[in-house]
Amino acid sequence: MNPLTFASDAALMAVAGGMCWVLAAVCLLMDRRRERLRSVDRLERVGFVPWTGLFLGLAIIGGGCLATSLPVVLGTL
Repeated sequence: MNPLTFASDAALMAVAGGMCWVLAAVCLLMDRRRERLRSVDRLERVGFVPWTGLFLGLAIIGGGCLATSLPVVLGTL
């Protein structure tokens, strides 16, 4: 049986916030990789991804979800 099946809304929000932070960490790593491999030819090619904006957006959304669910999750520990 999956433990998230009967989890509360706060626990599900904490899981979603944690996943957003994991994705934000991936975006941060990809942004650092892009900065390290920066060349004019690569930047002018099609396929540019705004890693910094994705990182900031996911970090803010994840932090909001975790902050909202924090009192209930800490109360159950």
